[in-house]
Amino acid sequence: MKNMLTTISNALCRMTGRNVGAQTVSELLVDLSEYVSVTSPPPAPTVALTQRQPPKPPPVRTRAPAEQLVNNQAETDRPGASVVVSRSFADFTSQASFDIKECELHRLEEGPPLKAELTREQGLQYYRVMQTVRRMELKADQLYKQKIIRGFCHLYDGQEACAVGIESGINPSDHLITAYRAHGYTYTRGIAVKEILAELTGRRGGVAKGKGGSMHMYAPNFYGGNGIVGAQVPLGAGIALACQYKGNNQVCVSLYGDGAANQGQLYEAFNMAALWKLPCIFICENNKYGMGTSVERASASTEYYKRGDYIPGIRVDGMDVLCVREATKFAADHCRAGKGPIIMELQTYRYHGHSMSDPGVSYRTRDEIQEVRSKSDPITMLKERMLTNNMASVEEFKEIDIAIRKEVEEAALYATSDPEPPLEELCNHIFSNDAPLEVRGTNPWVTLKSVS
Repeated sequence: MKNMLTTISNALCRMTGRNVGAQTVSELLVDLSEYVSVTSPPPAPTVALTQRQPPKPPPVRTRAPAEQLVNNQAETDRPGASVVVSRSFADFTSQASFDIKECELHRLEEGPPLKAELTREQGLQYYRVMQTVRRMELKADQLYKQKIIRGFCHLYDGQEACAVGIESGINPSDHLITAYRAHGYTYTRGIAVKEILAELTGRRGGVAKGKGGSMHMYAPNFYGGNGIVGAQVPLGAGIALACQYKGNNQVCVSLYGDGAANQGQLYEAFNMAALWKLPCIFICENNKYGMGTSVERASASTEYYKRGDYIPGIRVDGMDVLCVREATKFAADHCRAGKGPIIMELQTYRYHGHSMSDPGVSYRTRDEIQEVRSKSDPITMLKERMLTNNMASVEEFKEIDIAIRKEVEEAALYATSDPEPPLEELCNHIFSNDAPLEVRGTNPWVTLKSVS
């Protein structure tokens, strides 16, 4: 076997012009992968998203027996014999336990657990969803710079662990409302990438039929991105009031940013929610910077999880999807037990500026952004955890990445080729179920008919 490895390694050196020092079969497979026809299980097909269901991860793969790594070893000893290589995957760990960062507590005797269980299937699903959101946002950045997306556009890359962790900690029947940085939540709530990108480009096939744009996207039990700073928080309290009134054991997640944390309407909503013990999780996504300035320059107190005063609060590592998931489960259980609202502060970071009109480097350095990317990136952190604990292979992640890139590119093609909504549909859907009515158009002499 060792002689055969040496022979093949020497041949590969001659073919590629680079030093190949394979000492094991595994090392040889890596070196050969670009030059030798390898066989591997077919990648999982891209399945269209059903309503409110994130994409499924690839199926669990098993390791090929060692004796099958090189077929017919005796035959390969003959000069000129071809080598048939089979891709090997480890016997993956199906479940592992991870230490997670302890949450800081306010008015609570105990908080979320310090360990989180993760199955292989969950890990692959979280990775796929976070990577899809990342790729989708990078594509939106590209389309905006090409002037295909116009107007307001607030990107979410860097904060993916917040959306995926929250979604995995609540039920699909629970409710969620957020601010204008809404693309990630639109996806986790079940809307396909192509519908999101088509909405960004103002096309008929968009989730809001091309009339909502970046800030106004909706799905079942998802009440969209809201353009007025902080306005979604009292709306979320109202949704929680409806849950309490109906007695359906559901909760509402009401999200806002650190920039909205100083809005007076938040505290009015906090007061009512505490008085009536509404099942509402108020979540501050603290990405360290508001529109053009740091939280230290904008807030006298940056302990946002304590801002509810009489409402319990927890501060969470928002870059760790497992930490966010466990904290969200804890908060949801708190609300469902009839204890009233709770505040969560997710300490996270966005890689883009506040919006596409904000370069994001006038009030922070490029080195700071790069340091967060290299040390705390949520996607990289999950990937390294799974690789270190033998829960997946590098090849598997590559296959997922390739499938996601293809999905996003196809979605972008759809978003740039789908027709814009016609003028006669401009005023449609003003009301959800009323009879058609006439609406004044672009000038007093033009009227349009609105259809629900």
